[in-house]
Amino acid sequence: MADTLNQNNMVFSNKKRPGSDEKDHHDDFFVTKKQTKSLIWEDPAAALANARHVFGEHGGVNMSIEASATFTVMEPETMRRMFSGELGPDRDFFIYSRHFNPTVLNLGRLMAALEGTEAAYCTASGMSAISSVLLQLCSSGGHVVASRTLYGGTHALLTHFLPRACNITTSFVDIRDLQMVKEAIVEGRTKVLYFESMSNPTLTVANVPELSRIAHEKGVTVVVDNTFAPMVLSPAKLGADVVVHSISKYISGGADIIAGAVCGPANLVNSMMDLHQGALMLLGPTMNPKVAFELSERLPHLGLRMKEHCKRALEYATRMTKLGLKVIYPGLEAHPDHTLLKSMANKDYGYGGILCVDMETEERANRLMNVLQNFTQFGFMAVSLGYYETLMSCSGSSTSSELNHEEKELAGISPGLVRMSIGYNGSLEQKWSQLEKALSRMQEKMAF
Repeated sequence: MADTLNQNNMVFSNKKRPGSDEKDHHDDFFVTKKQTKSLIWEDPAAALANARHVFGEHGGVNMSIEASATFTVMEPETMRRMFSGELGPDRDFFIYSRHFNPTVLNLGRLMAALEGTEAAYCTASGMSAISSVLLQLCSSGGHVVASRTLYGGTHALLTHFLPRACNITTSFVDIRDLQMVKEAIVEGRTKVLYFESMSNPTLTVANVPELSRIAHEKGVTVVVDNTFAPMVLSPAKLGADVVVHSISKYISGGADIIAGAVCGPANLVNSMMDLHQGALMLLGPTMNPKVAFELSERLPHLGLRMKEHCKRALEYATRMTKLGLKVIYPGLEAHPDHTLLKSMANKDYGYGGILCVDMETEERANRLMNVLQNFTQFGFMAVSLGYYETLMSCSGSSTSSELNHEEKELAGISPGLVRMSIGYNGSLEQKWSQLEKALSRMQEKMAF
């Protein structure tokens, strides 16, 4: 593509300008699958550790933040060469931070290592990552097949916005029904099969290998939202083409950042940065480099955090089930996708940090959350996930409120479904005691 700013390997190379003290240093901007296949494909934490560490401008152990919006050149001719694609980030030439920024590119390198993809580009939000990918892969008249159980914002994008604004339509399917998925794909017209690795909020686990096989047989690109299961699942390893994230959740871990990422083949990321037709380039969902720096500092301990989230979620789910509560958690043997998840999951990271309790009605769900927050301090009533404190919400009236009644029924979202993102603050037994006290208080007023 003559008009791209990042031709060939520009997305992932980090060679310096001639004259630099490191002019002979030719390490890739991030570690590719080909170079360290065993590390990346077997353990995401090992892949992150193997990614090249970027030091600060003056030798600091942390990389410097490049906060500039625009970048200067030493010779007038250089500007033309950069805009023609001859010079770019691979040789340390930058034009404008909506195009490429060194700090944001470094985070992209780490995200690519985490997911085992050739490249990654980080965005201002998870929804901007999702919408940019879909708009890049689909043109007017295009068709998407998607899981009927999705985050409400994604469902609204596919159901309402894309048909109205772009003439892109979607067929929603039961992602567990492989035959239904196969029949919904219209060969030559369907461009994308879209689903969540672990669905929000019902915790349905997608059979990524089989779904990818079905899609690829018909020339369809597989896009997987892995927000609920970083470290736990590696969709690209299992056959997916593109992995998207809301980095705001587990990867951030602090409930203080909004960010997203697109992880996939270098040719896709390059096409998304095309000057004339790139969704990322032209829509401009640019990540702030200060945010990119913050996130780069948090990724190294994501594995430790995920293990604790998952450990506590499994323990609480097991104990709550014994108390007679209707618990949905894929780590429980009774969950219909438990065996599937075990067969796909990365070793030692558990089964996810989210569990659901079905209280059947919204009123009962609200009572439970009120007691847990305001009487025993077990957690907070708030949307989102991946925080160090437990976050609780009634999905049907909050993060899935974009779905109508029929769509919620088809997705399996009960009016009383309480989604809990299990935190790790305090000791496990301390928090369990708070949960037990809340359940006892509930029992005094009603029978489960």
